[in-house]
Amino acid sequence: MRGDTLLVFARAPRLGTLKRRLARGIGAMATLRFYRGQLAALLGAVARDRRWTTCIVATPDRARARWPRPVAVRPQGGGDLGQRMARAMAPHRRVVLVGSDIPGIGAADIAAAFRALGRAQAVFGPAEDGGYWLVGFGPHRPAKPFAGVRWSTDHALADTLANFQGRRIALLRRLRDVDTAEDLHAIRRRAA
Repeated sequence: MRGDTLLVFARAPRLGTLKRRLARGIGAMATLRFYRGQLAALLGAVARDRRWTTCIVATPDRARARWPRPVAVRPQGGGDLGQRMARAMAPHRRVVLVGSDIPGIGAADIAAAFRALGRAQAVFGPAEDGGYWLVGFGPHRPAKPFAGVRWSTDHALADTLANFQGRRIALLRRLRDVDTAEDLHAIRRRAA
């Protein structure tokens, strides 16, 4: 596909199906409100930017949902997180993928990622928990960029970077994603 593409990996915003670790700490309704607000803020910050095309890549595949912005939506399909990300990114020459649970992502972060792809073959936004909030590829990427990644651990970024040995990579700023009530409270304390 031509042009730069931003993929937003998201779960259909429905009560009781979102962020189970967060919901254990703050309740299902508060989790739904947080998630909808976060997704709306993210899409509001990046979806209208004409420098790239934005698409939500959603799960579950057949879920009907009211998305906060009129953006193209396509299904993630089956497989583990790495398989779903690789499949979503595969048809795009230059592509950046972000999650939907990271407060603070803005158009400047996405623009920085695409700029980095001008000099690097891959770009990552490290997360404080050892994972990453953004991944981007140019046209020259490994055949299996997410092979052997221990997802949802503090090894996720290091495991992924191991698949890129010998390639130029760029790192963006470090952010905190929201997986638990502790994460949410920490982000709110920083913002206050």
